[in-house]
Amino acid sequence: MTTILVIDDDELVSQTLQRSLKFYGYHVMVANSGIEGLQLARRHRPDLFILDIIMPGADGYRVCRDIRSDPLLKELPVLFLTAKGKDEDRIEGFRAGADDYLSKPFNMEELQLRVQAILRRVQQPENGQEGGQKGEEEELLISVGDVTLDCRTFKVITPSRTVLLTNVQFDLLYHLMSHAEQVFTSQQLLQDVWDYPPDTGSPELVRAHIKNLRDKIEPGTGEPVYIRTIQGHGYTFSVPVS
Repeated sequence: MTTILVIDDDELVSQTLQRSLKFYGYHVMVANSGIEGLQLARRHRPDLFILDIIMPGADGYRVCRDIRSDPLLKELPVLFLTAKGKDEDRIEGFRAGADDYLSKPFNMEELQLRVQAILRRVQQPENGQEGGQKGEEEELLISVGDVTLDCRTFKVITPSRTVLLTNVQFDLLYHLMSHAEQVFTSQQLLQDVWDYPPDTGSPELVRAHIKNLRDKIEPGTGEPVYIRTIQGHGYTFSVPVS
């Protein structure tokens, strides 16, 4: 069954879309913020995003750009459904990477036809089914050096072990590995992974989850090899230098 992920902070709109799209035979997931939507998408990879623009925290333009730069999500189609209907808004939406753009208020039948058209375009058969399957499997793996994160099973594979991650551990490790060598402060991680507003949340929460991740993936009890602390700056996932 085709899965659509609706990202909209207006619960009334989200519930209406969920109910209506289910009527047309789609499986619908709902997220009420951009960060929540990205995390849900990485765990359950939808076939299509329906994305609002005006949201607290990360707006729809940023979420769309994040989708286009995300190794797991970048090929998935995005339909903006938003009250921002000016020409410059549409241009900004397409520049951010949208496949289509529909303004609120909207006609449900028109939305359904646009969804159908987008899915027809992206679901065209590849040259050779086997090659398509192999490409999709590769998309679901994030590898940095000798560490691989399997986004289908929530398992991380290192030279010494294979371990299962919790949802939060997966989100945190995915963020660090997909931005390898980039340093993140605790406050940045609280915003990007936990979806906390700026300058809220406790750095202790980050430290605790970093420790739990290290316990699962680091090869020994000495200095961390993969998840390193950059004193005075934050945390980074790096490739060991041999």
